Amino acid sequence: MKIVVVGGGKIGLPPACQLADNGGIVTIYDVDCERVDKINRGEPFFNEPMLGDYMQRNISLGRLKATVVATNAISNADVIIIIVSATLTSTNEIDYGNLKVASKTVSIGLKRGTLVTYETTVPVGGCRNVLVPVLEESGLSAGKDFDVSFSPERVKSLHFFSRIQKTPKIVGGHNSNAAKRAESFYKTFLKAPVINIGSLESAEFIKLAGMVYRDVNIALSNELASFCENVGIDYYSCVEAANTDNETYLLQPGIGVGGHCTPVYPYFLTKSNTGNFTTQKIVELGRRVNEAQPERNINVLEKKVGSLKQKAVHILGLAFRPEVKEHSYSPAFTIRDELLKRGAVVTLEDPLYEPFEIENLGFKTAQLGIDCIDIVILNTAHKEFGKHDFSQLRSKGVNVVLDGRNFWETEDIEKEGITYICVGKTI
Repeated sequence: MKIVVVGGGKIGLPPACQLADNGGIVTIYDVDCERVDKINRGEPFFNEPMLGDYMQRNISLGRLKATVVATNAISNADVIIIIVSATLTSTNEIDYGNLKVASKTVSIGLKRGTLVTYETTVPVGGCRNVLVPVLEESGLSAGKDFDVSFSPERVKSLHFFSRIQKTPKIVGGHNSNAAKRAESFYKTFLKAPVINIGSLESAEFIKLAGMVYRDVNIALSNELASFCENVGIDYYSCVEAANTDNETYLLQPGIGVGGHCTPVYPYFLTKSNTGNFTTQKIVELGRRVNEAQPERNINVLEKKVGSLKQKAVHILGLAFRPEVKEHSYSPAFTIRDELLKRGAVVTLEDPLYEPFEIENLGFKTAQLGIDCIDIVILNTAHKEFGKHDFSQLRSKGVNVVLDGRNFWETEDIEKEGITYICVGKTI
């Protein structure tokens, strides 16, 4: 089975390795020459446990390689997987740009009998109405000359290989034959359980429904945490108890929601233009609640300590998730902007990023424990941030901590004479 994976990034490379490990002859096509060279040398360029072993093993066996030349690989492929990024436009619509370019590239070399499967999350109807017509610019017809399926990626950085064979793979097709082909392919080459849901649209919806559940759940926790702050209840001990009834599963509140998925995919429902759908009021409200968290927490901080004008405020963490070097839609950007509006002097550090990388993203750098800082705001719960000595920080001028992730113990900070503010705890 000759397989081409279009997109060799953090979401495309691990499944390519898994497919090769199960016997596929896999070619990764990517436009990034440096990335392609690293893949061919068996050098991981992001942190994913076991990735290096998978790469080196399958490269040595001749089952995995990467290229910047698409046509030959695509024209010889039995299966083509497209897994490139899709983000939001300035009006919160999906930006199909990368997907359309990838689909056009595939159309140039597409041959009869190929299965093309999309794994990038799209709105309901996105594959059939937007992407399939680009593939058909090849002169071939979907459902007649080639097959199209949709199988959303459901992976998580740092956990790919430990979960890939346990997490069911959702598949849907342009028609029933395409869905069956995709089901057989993934069962054979991922060796994961497969749920054949039938249509492209059903498979598209399943991914969106899962991400909307997460976003709305977090928004509910944020609302409940705000209530607890104002009535003197510790939200975290209460939610831990509430979640024991086997019917409740409240997620954790926080200073904001970041990443490629949760802040993005709800808009694929609320901004859908593929038909006359009922208004997604809860989805819209949940997104607004989560987007407002940085501002709400800065307001809490200002109410507690007074004006932030000329205060040295230091943000801990640029990444949207602990131990993952990725800052897409990170709350750090909104936190910075809200602080600047109030006249604060804002700095940031993150152990996963070099200072020049932080500065290139519009932040000033500083180092907690070395530079003079008045207020610390925790955005990302990196393990390294748990090692700080608060008595030393107090001696360097820190007098307020806003813990956006319930990361530290209250008494460890307050015993040093530092004011401690935490999402979901008494103000």
